[in-house]
Amino acid sequence: MAKKGRPSLFTQALADRICERLAAGETLRGICRDDDMPAAPTVLSWTQEEAFSEQYARAREKGYAQLADELLELADDKTADANRSRLQVDTRKWLLSKALPKIYGDKQQHEHSGTINHTINETLAAGRERARLARAS
Repeated sequence: MAKKGRPSLFTQALADRICERLAAGETLRGICRDDDMPAAPTVLSWTQEEAFSEQYARAREKGYAQLADELLELADDKTADANRSRLQVDTRKWLLSKALPKIYGDKQQHEHSGTINHTINETLAAGRERARLARAS
């Protein structure tokens, strides 16, 4: 009699199949809906192991690149509903900006302004001088 339920034991072959699909741009939730796949929380627990964690991260990065490529197709599709396409593009842009902010995030520009109060610096210097003279006497 066949075992019921989803597989939960890690095997490298199963990890490879999951990572191939992630790299192709599928979501982990979508992959884990298949009957022969473990639940998403199980796969995420496997990322605690260094070897799978690196493989998973590389697959995710490749999947995000696929998602970025898909943005152009969605934006250029003249046959699709414009509002639906806009929602799809915006959702993918948001996800990419959060998942890989160095690559897809908005450029952060920081400006610093202010003045240095020389009176405080002079007061501190005078205090240090008085303390030095007091120690010397």
